[in-house]
Amino acid sequence: MSEKITIGGGCFWCVEAVYLEMMGINSVVSGYMGGQIDNPTYEQICTGRTGHAEVIELDFDPDVVSLEQILSVFFTVHDPTTLNRQGNDVGTQYRSAIFYHSEEQKAVAEKVMQEVAAEGLYPNPLVTELTPAVTFYPAEQYHQDYYSRNQYQPYCMVVISPKLSKFRSKFAHLQKK
Repeated sequence: MSEKITIGGGCFWCVEAVYLEMMGINSVVSGYMGGQIDNPTYEQICTGRTGHAEVIELDFDPDVVSLEQILSVFFTVHDPTTLNRQGNDVGTQYRSAIFYHSEEQKAVAEKVMQEVAAEGLYPNPLVTELTPAVTFYPAEQYHQDYYSRNQYQPYCMVVISPKLSKFRSKFAHLQKK
């Protein structure tokens, strides 16, 4: 049995790299969701005018890893308080977003968001969008598994590697063996 959840936490390369290392994740596909045009390209997304977010679609085994655990990692490896940006990546395509595939997922996401807000991990309020999933468009092939193929590229070293280190440190118990 598997389940899907679609999340956006800035550049999809960043969150994809983390979830590829997480147990219970069957597949991670980088792509686009939430915009106004069909079959968008990366070049169109980069304009910020299509309304799409860069996202990853996770297929996971809820008997191995819970949605709550997946979202706890999500809220740790990106800043859910910066509207339409993550670091130097700026634009609506980089927004913090959870696209739920069921009312149960929505309820879990709301619970986790309330817990994160109550914990006071961030000095500013969460701006994470919580929206029903719509059509998912896989990104071009060269975006898939980007970090493992380009880990010595400066962006990967400066932006993605620290997110992986945070995941490995705080969530070692959730790493694939």
